[in-house]
Amino acid sequence: PLPPPLPKKQLQRAESLPEQGPSHHSRGDPTPWAGSLLYSIPPSHLHEEGAPSSVPPQDRHSCGHKKPLTKSHSLGEPGVWSSPRKAPSSRLKELTFGTADGELGQLLESPAGVCGVVLGCQAAALGRLSARIQEELVGPEEQQQLLEAELVGKRWGAFGVLEPEPCCESGDAWYFRVGFTSGHSQLEFAAKVPKLCCTSLGVQSSLRTHCSIQRPISRFTDRLPRELVLPGNPGGQSQSFSGEEPACPATRPVLQVLICPEVPYQTLAGFVKGSHGLHRTSPGHYERLACLLLLQLCMGLEHLRGQNVGQGDLSPENLLLVQCPCPPGGHQGKKEPLGLSLPRLLISSFFKVREKQRPYSSSQEQDWTEGLAAPSSPAADELNVGRLIYQLLHVDISLEDTPGFRSNRLPEIPSLSIYSTGLKRLATLLLHTEPSKRVSIEQARSILQLLLWGPRQELFARSRKTLPLLRSWVEVKRTLLLLRFAENSAGTGGHPGLEEWLCCQYFREVTEHTLYQVTQALYA
Repeated sequence: PLPPPLPKKQLQRAESLPEQGPSHHSRGDPTPWAGSLLYSIPPSHLHEEGAPSSVPPQDRHSCGHKKPLTKSHSLGEPGVWSSPRKAPSSRLKELTFGTADGELGQLLESPAGVCGVVLGCQAAALGRLSARIQEELVGPEEQQQLLEAELVGKRWGAFGVLEPEPCCESGDAWYFRVGFTSGHSQLEFAAKVPKLCCTSLGVQSSLRTHCSIQRPISRFTDRLPRELVLPGNPGGQSQSFSGEEPACPATRPVLQVLICPEVPYQTLAGFVKGSHGLHRTSPGHYERLACLLLLQLCMGLEHLRGQNVGQGDLSPENLLLVQCPCPPGGHQGKKEPLGLSLPRLLISSFFKVREKQRPYSSSQEQDWTEGLAAPSSPAADELNVGRLIYQLLHVDISLEDTPGFRSNRLPEIPSLSIYSTGLKRLATLLLHTEPSKRVSIEQARSILQLLLWGPRQELFARSRKTLPLLRSWVEVKRTLLLLRFAENSAGTGGHPGLEEWLCCQYFREVTEHTLYQVTQALYA
């Protein structure tokens, strides 16, 4: 006798969303970007803008699951774009190609059937892959703990100065390249010398590891070595900070120093200043880099908010860029210029949030002004990220002096690539003068992920947007993403890096409910 048919998967209707009709999947020609998962510019744009097929190579922790958006919720309310999703069971997480057939048979007889087993295994595989890439980007946690223990009590004398001048200067600190011998290994660190007395060192040292957060592994107070040169004479400091050699070593200033494993080569301000030409000649490639940098920033801000910590100064001068490590088996001999590759973005200054966030101001103008002036204001992050979008796109904006901000008449962003319209829409939502209509940092992150990896409007050209259609899109894209990784590992496609890790984070956590809300906001 024939075995009984597998039970059909039951699709539960979301009560908080419009009534869903039957899904009509398009079976015609594939979308132009179906062959390129991580770099979603259609081929027609690639040859025009000279963008590579993949941007060479950050970290987001789950912020919990919220209720789906109901009709009574407004667009700007925080945390309304997430929805409950079932994590793969422990049995599915442990499945491998060598799992015994008897155990597989028991799973296949479950109500979820083959589809449930496959989808669960895919989610578990994406989680493992994401963890491995993250470890390559930030280093193993155990190794960092051993280094911290080894550096306890160490001062300038334990480090070798590799360059006398700073490798990077941010708005609040200088960074020097230093070497350290650990066993038989020669390690390179960044010595951070704050320009002013830093009161947030304890806050920074207590933060959990995150790919977008600067993390010190040692700190001490000591006299500045003779060979180091502090350029200029920062305001408010004594003449001993100048580059002139003092007559006596004892006159060298005593300064706080942080040792960090990430060595910055530039600030975001320097990147924007030096990228006018790239933006003009390859707008699609540049604006994709802008989306990826903004995504890293939003993920870092989410991580800080989860620990009740704020960003001290969300300006391009205090956001650091770090080269990603070249993984083994990567693109040897094909290292791209710094302006073309995707760097890690690091938030480097912090403060502890001590007071409860006040409710939205009844005065829109007061809310706007306080958000720009005070980093501890509830509106500060959203408004400053919105302003940063304009700065990255080389559009002059001064929110304090914009005469039309009360009616949301913001400067025009030229349409240079497929990302321009979405970035303009996101900036408008972040800078809205009515707090209830302003999107949160979490929602801004979701919009950026959708801009980078879809779904795009073409998905809805033949089929009405429904939850089943979006669920199917997510499942197919997860499958194609894993196939892409498998093909690259067997060929010469290179080693997964920062952008691949960001993409894994998106498809590991996104749900059809989230996509429904984000597409509503972005494609309205």
